[in-house]
Amino acid sequence: MGAPPRLERLLAAIINRRWIVIIVWLALVPPSIWLALQLPSDGAIDRLVVESDPDVVLTRSFQKVFPEGKQVVLLFEPAEPFTPAAVSELAAVEDGLGQVPGVITFSALSIFRRTTPDLTAPDFAQRYQAFATGTELFRRQGLVGDHHASLAVTFEAKSPHERDGKLKEIDQVLGAVKYPTLGPVHRVGLPYVEQWLETETTASSIRYFPLFGAFVVILVLALYRSWRALLAILITLGVTVVLAMALGRLFGFSLTIVSELVPLVVLVTATATLVYLHSRYIQQPPGLPLEEHHVVALANKALPVSASVLAALLGFAALAVSQIRPIREMGVWTASGLALSWLTAFTLFPALQRAFKAPTRQGMTPAGKLYVRFADAVPRFTYRFRWLILAITAAIAAAGGVALFGFPGVVAPMRMEVDATDYIDPDLPLRKDMAAYEKAIAGLAQVRVWVKVDEGTVTEPAVLQALDRYSTAIGAEPGVSSVIGPTTLLRIRRYLAGQGDVLPTDPEAFAAVTSDFEQLLLTEKEMRGFIDVGSMSQAQVMVITARGDSAAFELTRRRLEALWKEEQARTPALEKSTVAVVGESILQAKIAEHLVPTLTESFGLTAALIFLTFLAVFRSGAARVMAMVPSVFAILATFLVMRLTGIPLNVATILIATTVLGTTENDQVHFFHHYQEAKKDGASAERAMLHTLHVSGHAIIYATLINASGFLALAFSHLPPMRQFGLVTSIAFAFSMIADFTALPAALWIVMREKPEPEGTQKG
Repeated sequence: MGAPPRLERLLAAIINRRWIVIIVWLALVPPSIWLALQLPSDGAIDRLVVESDPDVVLTRSFQKVFPEGKQVVLLFEPAEPFTPAAVSELAAVEDGLGQVPGVITFSALSIFRRTTPDLTAPDFAQRYQAFATGTELFRRQGLVGDHHASLAVTFEAKSPHERDGKLKEIDQVLGAVKYPTLGPVHRVGLPYVEQWLETETTASSIRYFPLFGAFVVILVLALYRSWRALLAILITLGVTVVLAMALGRLFGFSLTIVSELVPLVVLVTATATLVYLHSRYIQQPPGLPLEEHHVVALANKALPVSASVLAALLGFAALAVSQIRPIREMGVWTASGLALSWLTAFTLFPALQRAFKAPTRQGMTPAGKLYVRFADAVPRFTYRFRWLILAITAAIAAAGGVALFGFPGVVAPMRMEVDATDYIDPDLPLRKDMAAYEKAIAGLAQVRVWVKVDEGTVTEPAVLQALDRYSTAIGAEPGVSSVIGPTTLLRIRRYLAGQGDVLPTDPEAFAAVTSDFEQLLLTEKEMRGFIDVGSMSQAQVMVITARGDSAAFELTRRRLEALWKEEQARTPALEKSTVAVVGESILQAKIAEHLVPTLTESFGLTAALIFLTFLAVFRSGAARVMAMVPSVFAILATFLVMRLTGIPLNVATILIATTVLGTTENDQVHFFHHYQEAKKDGASAERAMLHTLHVSGHAIIYATLINASGFLALAFSHLPPMRQFGLVTSIAFAFSMIADFTALPAALWIVMREKPEPEGTQKG
């Protein structure tokens, strides 16, 4: 087989010392399990973008000055929200939540009760209705409406565990208080979304691992008919995946919306590798001792397996260029896991094969009469229709490129999905609650305007009046549903006093209204959320808008900055002031900016690295190029399917190109390895194809089944992006396999410029 003697001696030493190898690997399992169980969950949407991004840096700096507590909104939709029963029930809910330590509620009712606390007064509900509907302040903040009432609930939580504890306490209050008139409550807010994403990420892994495990058992038993072989494969896979997950903890990574792909990719790739190795192992030639054959079989597969694992490893490592944090971590994590799978494949697995005395078969592995007839027909069929096959392949690939990138003036680029709401199944209560909130209030996105003025001047009347005018100007902008700033509570206080909800425009009158502002900062905790009392030089304005993409938020940013410049030109006290538009919604929308670069840059880098790997492995210039034809075709064809079925690009499906290219090239490496193996012995192109198809063709089919079935298990995920990723990736593997048996041989015929041998001589 031409393997270096040093390699064969190394492999022989591993097999001869198999029990030491097994003990060493198994000893690593208990601490690895402990490390894997320590992996933290992170469903925070705003942490999807890497921390080095300028907007992330700016937002984190803002949050140090104005810590953003966790906020949820409880929305009720009674037919008549101002009846005595409805008002009493809303008060009971708010009182119950007020008993939860660390929880602060805010509503139109809580403000009204500051001056009129007696709920038993005969005209309380009527007076509250007049108060709540007599101004646009509460309506624009979504607190009241013709058929809804809501409570804003804020709490501090430094960890997911604390957050989940507070949400549980809130839910317990809602379960204990009776509110039949208010009707069902809609729970809305990022804390609920993050909690669900983290829970579902863990649950998805629990669902698909048993499914894939069952498939591996069935496949191995059907393919090798050996419980010993099955046990060797399952133990190797288990050790590999556990150790791979432990690496994530050592690297400081966390479980995110895409991290469940790490064990799956490692598991699927490792399974395919073990199938290739064991398929060669059981092909024991007559008269060759098992000890010698085992070493020769491993050495024969060392180059293609190493090359394919290296190519896949480099492909996933290329994701490190992404500015989307979970994708960057997933790439590095998966690459490390694949390196680990290579180690276990050539150490632990052969040791287990011999320890369990896995049986072999004398002669070549029977592939079945049907496959033999199919393999015999492929070379001549692809020669006869080579131009038609390549024309169809090229047309589908071109259509896939247009589906992805669009065509100027004709087809728009593929839709990108970045909103957290889109990561939740439309049929789930959480998604329905969010839809109900948007329908009632028309705004879910928050941006913050961070204002910096001269030290100690933020509470001066001229600055406060400028901030008030600025907030008013923002509120008049299209798409803005609510604005809350430092002077909002002043407006509410003025309204409570029966003086209307507008502050005076006359500077002297405004100064009189704000004369006790600094004292209010000491007594009103809500106001301290908008003014930095430490420096008295910073303030914030919170703007509620409709959800949008990165381009929409960029327009919002520019408009907010332009409005401030207008106010700055009007107010001398703001001459040296600055503003910055920050917030979690900005970061969430910015993911869209990084999706296409993640696709193009990582795919380009992956393709280049794999090509360099092939350059080192294959001497044939044609092989270097054509080895990637099936994978590239499969990727582009899959994007065409996505476009036709309405599946968008999102944080999961953006990984299809790298995943498919990094995984399916495994088949092409084995294909060309055995093709060149035959060509070195002087075989014609047809004989080399036949040798390749008979030796590795059926293994390519089995590897495709493994890959497709592994990712298809994600179809049971409740996360739409992961479900979509599993389905389309499985389709891509099928496309790649079809191209392996059609486009690849057809391209070989054209490049090699050979013809089939005369009928009846090709097997001679």
